[in-house]
Amino acid sequence: MNKATKLNVSIIGSIFGLSGINHGLFEILQGNFKTPGMFIMAIGEKQKMWLHGNEPAFTIIPNFLLSGIFSVIIGLLIIIWSVKYVQNKHGSFILFGLFITLLLIGGGVAQVLFFPWICIMASKINKVVKDKSKIKEYFFLNKISKAWPIFLTLSSCLLVFALLTATFGLLPSMINPYHIMLIMVTTLIVDIFCLLLTFISGYYRDLTAVN
Repeated sequence: MNKATKLNVSIIGSIFGLSGINHGLFEILQGNFKTPGMFIMAIGEKQKMWLHGNEPAFTIIPNFLLSGIFSVIIGLLIIIWSVKYVQNKHGSFILFGLFITLLLIGGGVAQVLFFPWICIMASKINKVVKDKSKIKEYFFLNKISKAWPIFLTLSSCLLVFALLTATFGLLPSMINPYHIMLIMVTTLIVDIFCLLLTFISGYYRDLTAVN
C-alpha cells in the first residue's frame, strides 16, 4: 500500500467530510421547512455570522431538516471510508459516490473543485509500478517528495482556514466582509495548487520508498 498517498486521501477526505457535516448541522438548524428550490443557503439568515456566511449548496431533497440529517450522515461515512476503507477494492469509486451524494443533498458545492482529485489519488493507493529503475532520476520530483509532509500540512491548514472563514468570517483585525471574502477565495485557489503538490509529492515519495 502506498502509505503517503493513503494518508493524503484520509486527511483531505476527512476534512471535506467535516465540511459536509458542517453544512448539514446548519441546515438542521433551519428546521423542518421546505427549501426554496434546489439551490439553497446551508446557513440561514438567522444563523449566519457574517455578510457572506451563507454556504451555498445544492439539494434534491426539498426539506432543510432532511437535507441536513442526510448531509451529516454522508459526511460521517466519508470520514470513516477515507480513514479505514478507501484502500479496499473499488474504494475510490465508493468514495466518489459518497462525494457525489453529498453534493446532491446539501453538503456544499465548493467541494466539486477538490473531490475528483481526492478520488483519483485514492485509486493510486494500491498501484504498483513495475519499472522503478529511472524513478530517482527525476530531480524535481525527487526534491518535492522530500517536502511532502510540508505540503500536506500546508494544504490541510489552508483548507481548514478557508472552511472556518466561510462559516464564521473571523479574521484578526479585519471587519470588511469583502476583504474577508477575497482572502477566503484566494486561500481556496492557492490550496488547489498546494493539494496538487501534496498528491504528487506523496505519490512520488511512495514510489521512491520501495527502492
